[in-house]
Amino acid sequence: MLLNLSNHPLSTWTVEQVKAAQEQYGEVVDLPFPQVSPEATHDDIQRLAQEYLQKVQQYGTPQQVTIHIMGELNLTFTLVNLLKANGYTCVASTTRRVVKELDNHQKLSEFYFVQFRKY
Repeated sequence: MLLNLSNHPLSTWTVEQVKAAQEQYGEVVDLPFPQVSPEATHDDIQRLAQEYLQKVQQYGTPQQVTIHIMGELNLTFTLVNLLKANGYTCVASTTRRVVKELDNHQKLSEFYFVQFRKY
């Protein structure tokens, strides 16, 4: 199973990303990444990481679940380290960014899925 712990639910993924996830990991299940206050302290992040470790453990063992984790940087870093210390594999999705300059001095960025890469 791939547990999608991100702000990007499976319903918003491209066909290519869904196909890659299912081929590599089987079932994909969404677990929304929490909102992290910019005022959150180090201790707040530690508590939230422990809370999410417990949520992940409810989905299965490290042999059953891989975690796709993308979100606020401090929590992601803390949680990836905690999950790895508990035997879980964590991955990020990589994308190719294509930027188009528009006539009105704005930029349009498009992202194309490339692969899942281990942390």
